[in-house]
Amino acid sequence: MKNTLRNKGLASLSLLVLGFSLSCSPKNKILLQQNKVVVNITIDEGQGSFAPCEPSISISPVNPNLVTAGSVLNNVYHSEDAGKTWRKEILKSSFGVYGDPVVRYDGLGNVYYAHLSNPKNKAYSSEEFLDRIVVQKLSNSSNTWSNGTFPLADKKKDHDKQWIVVNPIDQSLTMTWTQFDKYGSKLERDKTNVLFSISKDQGETWSESIIINEVSGDCVDDDLTNEGAFTAVGIDGSIMAVWARDSKIWFDRSTDGGKNWLKSDKAIADQIGGWSMDIPGIDRTNGFPILKVDHSNGKYRGRVYMSWTDQRNGSDNTDVWIIHSDDHGQHWSQAIKVNNDSGKAAHQFFHSMDLDQSSGYVYLLFYDRRNYQDAHNDVYLAYTTNGGKDFVNTKVSETSFLSEKIVFFGDYTDISAVQGKVRPIWTHQEGKVLKIKTALIDIGI
Repeated sequence: MKNTLRNKGLASLSLLVLGFSLSCSPKNKILLQQNKVVVNITIDEGQGSFAPCEPSISISPVNPNLVTAGSVLNNVYHSEDAGKTWRKEILKSSFGVYGDPVVRYDGLGNVYYAHLSNPKNKAYSSEEFLDRIVVQKLSNSSNTWSNGTFPLADKKKDHDKQWIVVNPIDQSLTMTWTQFDKYGSKLERDKTNVLFSISKDQGETWSESIIINEVSGDCVDDDLTNEGAFTAVGIDGSIMAVWARDSKIWFDRSTDGGKNWLKSDKAIADQIGGWSMDIPGIDRTNGFPILKVDHSNGKYRGRVYMSWTDQRNGSDNTDVWIIHSDDHGQHWSQAIKVNNDSGKAAHQFFHSMDLDQSSGYVYLLFYDRRNYQDAHNDVYLAYTTNGGKDFVNTKVSETSFLSEKIVFFGDYTDISAVQGKVRPIWTHQEGKVLKIKTALIDIGI
């Protein structure tokens, strides 16, 4: 998001090793044992305005030993041993690299890094700042990142908070983001819209961006703003998108490759309290939705999952929720609470979700305060092996941390699950220093 880079602290990467078990409960296979943390490894840490935060991570489906991560402002991390050791590089582009990193591997072994732009190197002081969403590519046959490509869009407007998704059927790339007429404007004439673009040639070119929402939002960067757009591709090839606005999660769908979308957006979930929420010790928090589709050959093949957070149980009790659809988004299940701290008022926030296409298992990561009365945080992993009927929760952070608003540590976490390897990534705070951590989890399915 545009003003996430005001006070960012440095991050580091930790490695946690968890054991697993094949014992089963009647409802959900128990995969992870508690208290099996082995070691923490830090690969980058510090403090300052542009120190690493907002981490993104992806495992290569071609070779799961290859893992790539990114962080603010322009950091890239590579591992060739499934996350045990890492090397760092700085991403460069003539279009500028200005945060909101999203890192994704495709099924051909290429890795993509999507980010915000700053071509004149004059953040907040040039018309070109945030004039496009840039996607750089590191092909499986090259050691050099491309300079970047981008969808055609109105460069006089601000382009913010993108997500990029790989279509597992044909390896095309779908991307959505928010276009602000003028970021932060309170004028009624200034609007936000969700833009969509697709690349069918591994990021070499992009379709011209189009607006897919029916109702525009304001530009305040609050609950009446259209934000947090995320796509997924169904097993029938349809493209689905979700985003948040006005205390609801909205759904749209295209059956012709993104050219045409539903005439009327569907509200598929209430987001009580809105996507913008206050949590003590955090500069700001969002509950943006995430969308995943099961392309595995398992029992729940074709199921669409959508997760989000909200405060329907009170402003002191943020929870993670999930629903699913078995008919490509036409109808949706009742909401299931992912965090299992029943009866306790506590915050679970900044969640992320991935689905392992080798098993159909769904994994969610989130910060969790169930064990504290103040702004201390643990990091929990929740997973389901039975299509979302229920969730096992396990703590994956080795130590808790106290968050303070004076240090802004980002707007999101991330998680990647491939062939039984699960790599969550999050930000840990120690005073004014931020550290990015991951857990090395091998399910062995």
